Amino acid sequence: MGHPSGAVRPRYSRITAAGTALVVTSVAVLGAAGILPTAQSAEASSIPRDPSSPAVASLAAATSTRPGPYLIRQPDPFWIPAASSEASIEDVAVPADSGEGRRVVFDMTQQRVWLVSAKERVVRSYLVSGSLTNNLDPGSYEVYSKSRDAIGIDDSGTMKFMVRFAHGRRAAIGFHDIPVHEGERVQTREQLGTPQSHGCIRQLRKDARALWEFAPVGTTVVVVR
Repeated sequence: MGHPSGAVRPRYSRITAAGTALVVTSVAVLGAAGILPTAQSAEASSIPRDPSSPAVASLAAATSTRPGPYLIRQPDPFWIPAASSEASIEDVAVPADSGEGRRVVFDMTQQRVWLVSAKERVVRSYLVSGSLTNNLDPGSYEVYSKSRDAIGIDDSGTMKFMVRFAHGRRAAIGFHDIPVHEGERVQTREQLGTPQSHGCIRQLRKDARALWEFAPVGTTVVVVR
């Protein structure tokens, strides 16, 4: 049976399309207003906020080349006393016959250096590599010259944080980091604690820098055997 000629037939397809468009528009408006979660906000909310969690640590490692809220920076160990990682303070106590007051102490037998404050506190203590020859007499000296960069004798390489306190027969004697020759360090870290040098006292770079900062010109250097 047909419809009356004057009746209006509803167009269900247009009604459905209009309803869908209205829903999509409403969701977009509410999401932009922060009322409904967006895909980006849902993803962000899934990131753990606890810096100690494994997920944050993995994210920090993946983004370590660019700054961000999860970038984990290691503390600068520059002024951490070497005694805290090498031995107890009793094991590295400054030699009893090394004078008093603010000074640098070098023990040729132990192949060790101490940085001692004016209040007789050991600021830093660490192993070094002194001369292969008997080129230093025990006694008290003074820092008389410093160079951030220096060149060794007999093609022994370049070094940093040179702190001179004595005069040898061929060159100055001082403290510096492990020299580099033709792109390679001339000795290993494990060899520290044994004589290795042509005349000076070799240190790890961080220790050489610490002594450089600790000992301005005029600082007392005590050498003991």
